[in-house]
Parts: sequence; structure tokens; C-alpha cells
Amino acid sequence: MPTWTALTTLADRDMAEALAERLEDLEPEPHGVGAFEMEDGSGLWEIGGYFTEAPDEVALALLAAAHGAKPFTVSELPETDWVAKVRRELAPVEAGRFWLYGSHDADTVPAEKVSLLIEAAMAFGTGHHGTTQGCLVAFDRLLNNGLQPGPVADVGCGTAVLAMAAAKVWDIVPVASDIDPVAVEVAVANAGANGLAGRIHAVEATGFGHPDLAGPFRLIFANILKGPLIDLAPDMGKAAEAGGAIILSGLLNDQADEVKAAYEAAGFALDDHLVIGDWSTLTMIRAA
Repeated sequence: MPTWTALTTLADRDMAEALAERLEDLEPEPHGVGAFEMEDGSGLWEIGGYFTEAPDEVALALLAAAHGAKPFTVSELPETDWVAKVRRELAPVEAGRFWLYGSHDADTVPAEKVSLLIEAAMAFGTGHHGTTQGCLVAFDRLLNNGLQPGPVADVGCGTAVLAMAAAKVWDIVPVASDIDPVAVEVAVANAGANGLAGRIHAVEATGFGHPDLAGPFRLIFANILKGPLIDLAPDMGKAAEAGGAIILSGLLNDQADEVKAAYEAAGFALDDHLVIGDWSTLTMIRAA
């Protein structure tokens, strides 16, 4: 089945989300709509719709003009079996003691590794991106340095691979939260596929906006984006226990200092700055 995309950008988050909401009302109806902060440091938000019928380009032009956005770029995508393509291209990933793999690579898992099964069809964070991999390497480092088990939160969990990693090495039930209800469903499904049914508490929430995220937490993962990370710094300071650790990622290398400064102002001290390619992962410790 052919697929069309319609993409534009805006500099303001609220305007971007408002445009995305209006995009959902188009005829023919888009199959999916999203608004995401771009990861290039520009501060722009990308608004996109995916269509299984050719979209109404006149209606798109009117929507863009009404919201002060650039004209939509409409493209027809070639027919591709995306899951098969991802399976071919995603090899297993080693991140410290952790080994991430798809079911098509189940025979590659070394016996001494902590294995995490993430299917290609559930690609909200497979571990192949430098940010997810960085979080796992940072967690492995904390474990090697003696971090003791305690309550864990995975904020913006996606596939919940980070929450599952914690549940695999500690006898706990991490809280995994995401703003996207589909990601919450994926988190529950992935937990079951990894033998962790009932061992991940998945909730839909923006930031720490859920009673089960009040803390205090021994460890908090937040693999999101620079803007939301900075916004969450005060709440993170309240949710982390004294002496607790946070692992932050979703950051381009030139964004790390700004995020670090926001968390230092919230009572954290830098413990480690890991760089994988263009991406940074910060490990910080809450003042005791």
C-alpha cells in the first residue's frame, strides 16, 4: 500500500501541537500525526502526517498558512516491508552487561549477558541509537561502582528497555511512563516478551505528572530531548532520593552543558559524561 508523508516545521511547541491537532481533522484522514522537537539543536518542531491516500495539498497549504508554518512538503514513499528491513539492518547491541536483540537473533545471546528482547516492530527505542545505548552503558557503570537496588523510574520510556534492564538486575518493579499511550502499551507487551510480566508498572504521564512518579527514586532514567529535560529538572530534584542517581540522554553533544547546568541548579552534581558518536549521556547524583 502506498504511503504519503506531509511535513513542516514551527519554532513554537504550542503552535506545533495545535497544528498537529488540526491536521488530524483533514480528509482524507491521516493514518498518524505527530509533533516532535528536532534533534539538531535548531529548536524547531517538526509536524508530520502519514496518509494511505494522497493528502489534500490545498487543505495542507491553508493549514500551514493559518498556523504560520512553512508549506508542507508532501512525498510519496516507496512500498517497503519496514519490519523486514529493520530486522536486516539491526544487529544485536552490546551495552556493558546488557545484550539487546530481536527474535531473529535469539541464537546470538551470550550466556553471561543480561538479555533484552526488542522486536523491530516496536521501535520506540531499540538500543541501536547512541542515546539508549548510552543509558545502558551508564547504568552498567553505576552497577559496577556499587549502586544498590532501589526504586526506579523510566520517564519517557518508549519500549521500556531501560526499565526492563533495571528489573532484570534488581528484584524491583520499575515505574515506566510515557506521554504516548501506544508506548505504554508497547512497554507492557515488551515486559511480557522478556519474562517480566507484572514486573514493569507502566503509566501514561507527562513528565512526573502521575502519583506513582512522586518518588523518592534511587535511579531515574530520562532519555528524551533537551527542552523537556531542562523543564523537568526541578521535578527531578524532588523525585530523586538524596544520593540517588539520574541518567539523562537524548542530547546532542553541544546541548549537554546547558542540561548539566539546569540539573546542577536543581541540586545534582555531574558523575559522568559519556559520548557515543554525536550523542551525550549524563549521569548525575542528587546532593545528600
